Amino acid sequence: MVGTANAMFLSGHDFHVLLWVSVVAGVVALLAGAAVGTALSRWSHELQDEARRFGESGEFTAGRHGPQELQAISEELARTSRRLQESRQREARLEDSRRELVAWVSHDLRTPLAGLRAMTEALEDGIAEDPSRYHRQIRSEVDRMVRMVDDLFELSRIHAGNLRLSLEPVMLGDLVSEAIASADPVARARGVRLGGGVEEGLEVVADSAELSRVVGNLVMNAIRHTPSDGLVEVVGRSGPDGVELSVTDGCGGLSEEDMARAFDVAWQGSQARTPDVTGVFGSGAGLGLAIVRGIVEAHHGTVSVVNHAPGCRFRVQLPAPA
Repeated sequence: MVGTANAMFLSGHDFHVLLWVSVVAGVVALLAGAAVGTALSRWSHELQDEARRFGESGEFTAGRHGPQELQAISEELARTSRRLQESRQREARLEDSRRELVAWVSHDLRTPLAGLRAMTEALEDGIAEDPSRYHRQIRSEVDRMVRMVDDLFELSRIHAGNLRLSLEPVMLGDLVSEAIASADPVARARGVRLGGGVEEGLEVVADSAELSRVVGNLVMNAIRHTPSDGLVEVVGRSGPDGVELSVTDGCGGLSEEDMARAFDVAWQGSQARTPDVTGVFGSGAGLGLAIVRGIVEAHHGTVSVVNHAPGCRFRVQLPAPA
């Protein structure tokens, strides 16, 4: 600047004015830079300390200080903290579900095995008053354990990502009719009425065997929790988002907490739901709805539950055929 001023042949007065202006501007710039630098250093150290605490505790609260860039970083860390918190909560629920599953399966296997052992010993010792009744009971307990093992195997395939689907056009009405026909004897024994209907010609692209399992599980679950003289209604219709299948029962409704856990492994419902007092179904291991969710999601669909008087409505949404 001095060299330029000299080259411009400025007068001595103007030259001194230029120097004073430059000195004052330089001092002001240094003071402003020092203030801004100090503030940035303090803000960055605060953000660094918050990030360190985030790494130690897993919790982060976004601060409203510093320039927009640092605030954006802080807000992103806060969003990450919320996602991690949700992930920890999901892991905790899954761990609780695993514990419940082990407890329920252990109980459900130990009880029939103890009964089978007692009945076989009675038959061996010749003290059974009605051997044919013992044979029927043994067959019933074996069938129940086979169903439980099948459910565990299906669930393990779903969780391992080994569920292979053979997709083909399927008439939803045929699947629902077969499921209702299979469940009708159980519903009659329970005193539950089955009803509903499917739109004529409604078609989905799905694995027929797996989708049949979905419908069957939902219908049997509805019968299990519907009191005598109640109604289980199965409805299939097309909608703007695809094909919707709904199963409505008379369970009395679910709380918000129970609805959030309805499809968890080993969840069997709260006391608000009508229990299977007749023993038609056995206690079960809480795998049916978890299997339903796994199969539906494998079909790129969704399943949900809402309260619908006098009970609950389970809704399966599947993509419409291309």
